[in-house]
Amino acid sequence: MTNVVPVVPLVRITGATRLYAIVGDPIAQVRSPEVFTGRFAAAGINAVLVPVHVPAASFDAIIPALLALGNLDGVLVTVPFKARMVQFASRLGPAAACIGAVNALRREADGSWSGDMFDGAGFVRGAETKGQRLRGRRVLQFGAGGAGSAIACALAEAGVASIRIVDPESGRVEALATALRRAFPDCDVAPATAQRGDVDMVVNASPVGMRPGDGMPGDIGALNSGTLVGDVVVSETPTPLIAQAQRDGCAWVNGRDMHSGQIEAIMGFFGARPAAAGGTAEN
Repeated sequence: MTNVVPVVPLVRITGATRLYAIVGDPIAQVRSPEVFTGRFAAAGINAVLVPVHVPAASFDAIIPALLALGNLDGVLVTVPFKARMVQFASRLGPAAACIGAVNALRREADGSWSGDMFDGAGFVRGAETKGQRLRGRRVLQFGAGGAGSAIACALAEAGVASIRIVDPESGRVEALATALRRAFPDCDVAPATAQRGDVDMVVNASPVGMRPGDGMPGDIGALNSGTLVGDVVVSETPTPLIAQAQRDGCAWVNGRDMHSGQIEAIMGFFGARPAAAGGTAEN
């Protein structure tokens, strides 16, 4: 049997190569440089994405200098800088404006920077790629942090009928609900009550499920075959929530689906044609 060796696009770095950076503290854990550089090469774009470790204490000094580089066309943002990077964007997309955080910036023709948040867009694209309907759904969501806020915003924009939010920090829930009601008045957003009510979509946007031994993110209520289940956690094996969805015959979207969708959304934001190859980037 002949072994088939996958063809990897050759990346040649020249003086004309355009730069994209991903900034964070720490940065060694990210996979985005490999994924996006491969996507650029597959699309015939002379560009690379490089990791940039920005110590949090030096953030305000380093970022303006980084953005001043003449051959830097875009920036991805990972923890803990998604909120702090907002100040460097001259304009914000709808998700970033709604939640006050960005995870991508793009240099415009006039040298200014536009920013937006794609955690939520990636989740929505992941669901739509699997043929799932979002409009009109009644959502129970666990988590109101950065990823949770972005996902709730994207779901509201996609036309879900209602979102009920669970988070240990009640202040975060109220702040997110207030922002969503203001931006999407047609979406019924409120903190979840003890009674789970009539929901047909459950989303885990919390860290629960990342560690061995984790259980459910909370009381998910009863699942049935009409329930769409989503989990942002990227895991080699199904998280407890996804495993329950599989047992109950539910459609589901996992963290890898979300990150694949996010790659395509960010490539479009950067103005690059998404390549057909798969891959995930945890940023």
